[in-house]
Amino acid sequence: MKSNKLKEKEPEVPAKEAKEKKLKMDGSLGKAAKGVLAGDFLSDRSFRYFPFLLFLAFLASIYIANNYLAENKIRTANKMREDLKEMRYEYITGKSELMEASKQSKISARLNAIGIKENTEPVKSIKIKSETKK
Repeated sequence: MKSNKLKEKEPEVPAKEAKEKKLKMDGSLGKAAKGVLAGDFLSDRSFRYFPFLLFLAFLASIYIANNYLAENKIRTANKMREDLKEMRYEYITGKSELMEASKQSKISARLNAIGIKENTEPVKSIKIKSETKK
């Protein structure tokens, strides 16, 4: 009678062969890493992963462009902050010069140089009585 092949037990593998099989599996990881780093990964697989690699390159270029634009915006913001400080200093300087120049003593000194003298008499007001209509 013939026995069923599926029910037959696999022959036991000696311990020495099991260790060699394990070493081969461990070595396959190293071979895979070596293949990726050496570039054999692309040629052996006949460009099976080429679309994925293009996608990774696309993501890397987007990341680089985003970083570049962010740095430019930071530089622009810093430049604008420095310009704002400079303008604020100019505003404060101009305001203090105007306050100093608009003092009565400074104005009278400049007018005396021209020949106009300051009025020392108090101002007189004129009152006009309005006539009532009949």
